[in-house]
Amino acid sequence: QVQLVESGGGLVQAGGSLRLSCAASESIFSINAMGWYRQAPGKQRELVATITSGGSTNYADSVKGRFTISRDNRKNTAYLQMNSVKPEDTGVYYCNAVKISVNYWGKGTLVTVSS
Repeated sequence: QVQLVESGGGLVQAGGSLRLSCAASESIFSINAMGWYRQAPGKQRELVATITSGGSTNYADSVKGRFTISRDNRKNTAYLQMNSVKPEDTGVYYCNAVKISVNYWGKGTLVTVSS
């Protein structure tokens, strides 16, 4: 079972930057895809970005050009670089990993963007 631990959340002003990290409990070479999802207060969880084991990325339209997802296989860690953040980026950010069609989730890290 893959365990995921997110870190890097916090309070940031609009226009600022933040980098989230997701540390996996095992080698991410064996993980098919990793991703970041977020859930704003009163809303459903939504996709932010994903990255496959081959490095292909996918982004929600709302974050394209501002956020970058990456992974470091040596450190078993995935990242989400968030630039030019907006108040609507506020929410709990969850790390996701897919391994042999099974989804694993972290407990989330809170990002608050002040205007």
